Amino acid sequence: MLFLTDFNVVFRCFHFITLFVKRNTFFIFCEKQPELYCFSRRFELYYTVLRIFIFRKGILIMLNEKVAELLNTQINKEFYSAYLYLAFANYFSDEGLDGFANWYNVQAQEERDHAMLIRQYMQNNDAPITFEAIDKPDSEFKSHMEVLEAGLKHERYVTGLINNIYGAAYDVKDFRTMQFLDWFVKEQGEEETNANDLIKKMNLFGSDPKSLYLLDQELAARTYAAPSLVL
Repeated sequence: MLFLTDFNVVFRCFHFITLFVKRNTFFIFCEKQPELYCFSRRFELYYTVLRIFIFRKGILIMLNEKVAELLNTQINKEFYSAYLYLAFANYFSDEGLDGFANWYNVQAQEERDHAMLIRQYMQNNDAPITFEAIDKPDSEFKSHMEVLEAGLKHERYVTGLINNIYGAAYDVKDFRTMQFLDWFVKEQGEEETNANDLIKKMNLFGSDPKSLYLLDQELAARTYAAPSLVL
């Protein structure tokens, strides 16, 4: 039995076989179960291969390991989305379509916001975050329509990623993460609609220079708005 009163934590652990200290953190490996108990000045952490439990001020917070891993990966995917849309903006800027370029610049800002929201959610739940390398986006396109179609394809891909995280959270009854992801599910519906609308407008007006000019002016009016989700 072990009492850790120095860290404002009282915890009982039976059948532990190993105890060591590193940077004011106690780690206890248990003999009967494949679990690791960790105590630090900041919080009490109970970790298993299935879940991460964090106790702070008497409140139990938990993130399933798979859910946390998928959320961490999604941060990278959202930053990649920002890179991709900046590449789209560069293409349209080179084509002299500054309105299209503006539309995708704003889109890139929104994707960065998505990444930061997920990062903040993981930090709020004391889940570890790892930043991986961001892939290089494709920057060579044969036509305006090819760019717009690539945008819709990408948004559908991201929708699949969000749905996958949602499904993983549902499987372990992580209702807090499901509630958090509800905003992203709705957001992805809007993203796909916007991308599809651009394709429709290009089909209608893209072949006529004057109409394309007016469409470009319409897209130039898009302005950045901070996300409605507040954590």
